Amino acid sequence: MPGRTRDVDPFHLAWFTSFTAPAWRSTFGGDTGTEWMTGEYYVSMARQLERAGFDFMMFEDSTMVSEALGGTMEQDLKHSLHSPKLDPFPLLPLLAKATKHMGFIATGSTSFYSPYILARVMATMDHLTGGRIGWNIVTSSEDVAAQNYGMDALPPHDERYDRAEEFVQVVKALWDSWEPGAIVMNRETGHYADHTKVHRIDYRGKYHASRGPLNMPAGPQGHPVLCQAGGSPKGRDFAAKHANAIVATNPNVEKMAAYRADIRERAAKHGRNPDDVKVLFHAAPIIAETTQEAQAAYHRVFGMDDPLQIEQTLAMTAAVTEIDFFQYDLDAPMPQDLKTNGHQSVLDDFMKRNEGKTLRESLGERLRLGPLLVGTVSEVADQMEDIVARTGGDGFLIRAETGLSHTRRYIDEICSGLAPELRRRGLIRSDYPNDLFKQNLLQF
Repeated sequence: MPGRTRDVDPFHLAWFTSFTAPAWRSTFGGDTGTEWMTGEYYVSMARQLERAGFDFMMFEDSTMVSEALGGTMEQDLKHSLHSPKLDPFPLLPLLAKATKHMGFIATGSTSFYSPYILARVMATMDHLTGGRIGWNIVTSSEDVAAQNYGMDALPPHDERYDRAEEFVQVVKALWDSWEPGAIVMNRETGHYADHTKVHRIDYRGKYHASRGPLNMPAGPQGHPVLCQAGGSPKGRDFAAKHANAIVATNPNVEKMAAYRADIRERAAKHGRNPDDVKVLFHAAPIIAETTQEAQAAYHRVFGMDDPLQIEQTLAMTAAVTEIDFFQYDLDAPMPQDLKTNGHQSVLDDFMKRNEGKTLRESLGERLRLGPLLVGTVSEVADQMEDIVARTGGDGFLIRAETGLSHTRRYIDEICSGLAPELRRRGLIRSDYPNDLFKQNLLQF
């Protein structure tokens, strides 16, 4: 890629979001508070991201109405956090039809799906999109979600990863149960598919079993792009073994570099080429015409002056960690002895980063899952270039806080301001040379 200003390899840009209400309370929210349910908000967003050179959109997901804060659904519904939230799987073919090149990733839980259904749904979408989809593998971390599926509670953290390991083995075996060329369409013999090229998998493990074969061939990618967000030691090892793209959350550049190095080392131990595992770091750039305006905008998003914003952030944090933060004094030091069966790495990082700070001070840091990126377009591009140079990172996963800054205006600031500047420097893609999502992801 020509035009780079320093010795930094090109990197990937992706967008992290949910199929949920954008910033409907924002001055620039317009009618998105209801329009999003038709999918149109995300369709127009996908077109804009593709023009800007993004590699993919990733949709996180959950299937609960959280009661973690205050023991009631009020805060979750008041701030439209985990509900209402629509299933992203049916949205992906709509997004692919509206675009030509980008990839689209949806979340499916190994704790709630069956391997056969997940394998079939993903293979179907891979066909429908011409090979442009991926699966974000999660084990889930909320007992209230588990209770929607007839469980009293989720298994312990490490056991969830043991179950996920078997789950992925079954899914991959089902995708492989049809050999290439199994569909022959021989008019003379009347054979549509060659039965000698379709095989049972007869998998039986401790947690999962499947006879197989899948009742359809795998899609154009064979195995769709796999995405994961392992933070704990068990999660990191799982991600390094299976994922093509890893979602990483850390605001500290040195820790970002250490995380990527650890993932690459683990990938090599699993016999993989570390270059085939792309580590993308969360980032929420705040861009304005001047540095001062950007700093003011940053304070509006990450500051804790608005009581509604405090409530919303407490509710988000409580849902992820399954800890009711209403029981703690906002102006007392952040507790350091909290335990959870929820997102352990999120809670551990939250406590360590905010040791000695009050809970109120900590909440702004809780929102910032990635490095500080604030300034003019040129300044933020400089910051991103510097981070990639220091971490060897593979790219960034842009994130707009759904209830605070996820508006068409913010998307346009990134797509019409930041992305063109990065492209002028030769830091992001200027085209999509391959037909398949995975091929483009592994291009560099």
